Amino acid sequence: MTLHKIKLAIYSLILTNFYGLRLKFTKTPIEKKRIRLEYSQILFEKLKINVEVKNRDRIPKDGKYLLLSNHRGIIDPLVIEIALRDSNIYGLWISKKELYNSPFFGIFVRNAGAILLDREKSQMSGFFADVKKGVKEENSIFIFPEGTRNKSDKSLLEFKEGSRIIALKNRLPILPVYIRTRTDEVLGNILKDKNIEQTIVIEIGERVDYKQKGDLQEIYQNKFDIK
Repeated sequence: MTLHKIKLAIYSLILTNFYGLRLKFTKTPIEKKRIRLEYSQILFEKLKINVEVKNRDRIPKDGKYLLLSNHRGIIDPLVIEIALRDSNIYGLWISKKELYNSPFFGIFVRNAGAILLDREKSQMSGFFADVKKGVKEENSIFIFPEGTRNKSDKSLLEFKEGSRIIALKNRLPILPVYIRTRTDEVLGNILKDKNIEQTIVIEIGERVDYKQKGDLQEIYQNKFDIK
């Protein structure tokens, strides 16, 4: 591991846990949103990453939504936080157990506003109950419907069925977003060259009624002309 990678890892670890502890003592959703955004902007400034938002006018000012996004890299949630900076929408992130309990990200994820997803069948009823509770408290739900990071050459992995269930059970309109830039490659470039400046493009899609019939993945792909 190069000195540059070591310095970057230490900086990211300290920053992430510092903000994770700040979030622990933050109670209101709007304040959590502000701190999540601040963290995202500081880290991206350090990494020389810019975020370009296409169709920004499609971002609602307020309300409750099920936000769907594709997933390539660990920085995807930060891209979305920055894209939504001018909106009052606050979302609870659906987090896998591995990330929730991570020694690197765990403190931040647990305190930032997240709902734990444990894929064991015995735990799923509790998961959907947590989602319903979050929505009743006027929160949106943010989810990566592929269920994991896409490390393949495909544009998208197959969507898990949980996203559709969440939308229907909670009557949440769907806000689709698509990160066009491969964020995994962006991070790879940063690890090779500390001076490189990069732009991540995220596109906002038109909202989808939760009652709209049809395959959710097909609807999503059509919104962004994904082949």
